[in-house]
Amino acid sequence: MLPLLPFERIAKKAGVKRISREAVEELRDTMDEYATEMAEKAVKVSFHANRRTVKAEDIAFVVKGG
Repeated sequence: MLPLLPFERIAKKAGVKRISREAVEELRDTMDEYATEMAEKAVKVSFHANRRTVKAEDIAFVVKGG
């Protein structure tokens, strides 16, 4: 499980003055799900390109909706 502090920093950088622990946990869990989904899609893209290595361009492609 990812630590909470980096997500609290992200929220504060976005302008949040105060954030509950539950909100930070929800942000972390949501981002974890999103990152897992993007990684799974990137694996499919690299497989389609006949590679076993996922590259930054694969991640960028799936994040942009490819």
